[in-house]
Amino acid sequence: MSPSFSSHRKPRVCFIVESGTDVRLVDGMAERFDLTVLARKISDGVEISQPPSRPLKIVIGLPSRAGFARLVLSFLWTRRLDFDHVLVQGYGIAALAANLVGRLRKIPTTMLVCSPVEAYYRCRAINPVDKNRRFLRRELILLELIARVNACLGMRYVVLSQYLLEVVRGHGASKPVHIVPIYGVDTKLFHPTMESKSAIKIRCGLPVTGSIIFFSSRVAPEKDAETLLAAVRLLMDAGRELWLLHRSGGYETLIKWARIFGIEERVIATAAVHPQKGLVDDYRASDLCVQASREEGLGFSVLEAMACGVPVIAADIGGLRETVLQGSTGWRYPVGDSVSLADCIAAVIDDPVEAKRRGAEGRKMVCQRFNRDFAFSQLEDILGAINGEVSSI
Repeated sequence: MSPSFSSHRKPRVCFIVESGTDVRLVDGMAERFDLTVLARKISDGVEISQPPSRPLKIVIGLPSRAGFARLVLSFLWTRRLDFDHVLVQGYGIAALAANLVGRLRKIPTTMLVCSPVEAYYRCRAINPVDKNRRFLRRELILLELIARVNACLGMRYVVLSQYLLEVVRGHGASKPVHIVPIYGVDTKLFHPTMESKSAIKIRCGLPVTGSIIFFSSRVAPEKDAETLLAAVRLLMDAGRELWLLHRSGGYETLIKWARIFGIEERVIATAAVHPQKGLVDDYRASDLCVQASREEGLGFSVLEAMACGVPVIAADIGGLRETVLQGSTGWRYPVGDSVSLADCIAAVIDDPVEAKRRGAEGRKMVCQRFNRDFAFSQLEDILGAINGEVSSI
């Protein structure tokens, strides 16, 4: 543990969550920190993807972003002595509030950037999934403005990928930016198995004939499920027997879209499963994993699939370019190109030797660069090193 933190207790960290977060991130921080999560209420979803398994304190704020930002201001102002560090999600209005208090009260504050917010927002104009979340030019301009103010006001960033580092540098950030791929991958849980794929399929109640494509991304404009559905339709028209397995938010919408493409009977879709209670078997049962994204900060689904030795296909965009390496750890295709995606899927199915080779290369890369324990140790060291710097601001 960093000497900047007291060795007699866990560092006290306040994690501010504006747009929902993953339980793997929360549990990982709760292992190492005395963690308080201050989260905006998600009216049509959940603040944390699954119930945390570690002890922590959770405070749920108002659903409006402006109201939540006001809560962040008052919460940190009155409890400034309760925390050694504030970690705030993203670079939106909640981050603006946290950075402001951090400056005025000299609380070490770091922005954790997991996604390119403006790029995700632009995808609404291309593919509006939810009519209540329309693309509005003025909202995009406001997002860009807040990002730039945070770049000036903020103390430091932690980002998941080189791509996201370039995103925040594009805002004008001159402050330190650390690349830490938290929450990483638990390679002790996600690993290949000696059990045959057929046996896993039978045990999990999945089809034993044909090929299973795993698509775990939530249904959202930036995740581009339509291109994958179109590719599956093309391959089925060519006589392929395929199944699409989906375990994530918005699965009802995916089923509706599959009906439009005429492949509803080939989609197995449910709500998200707990990542430590079944997700690994879904990967192992699948013949390949596809991350079809129009924008992506890093992409953990393909990393978990790689850790299990499963071949992966990803769109040629963002952080996916850093992990899915054509000819080495997987296959890439041009964003939105269903024909090219169909060709990649066929290549994986038709050449199991090459698929196994790239799956093994992917596993090796994940173990070397994206191991969960190493990622959280990096975060702990960074927060500890920062802790003694704010007094000089």
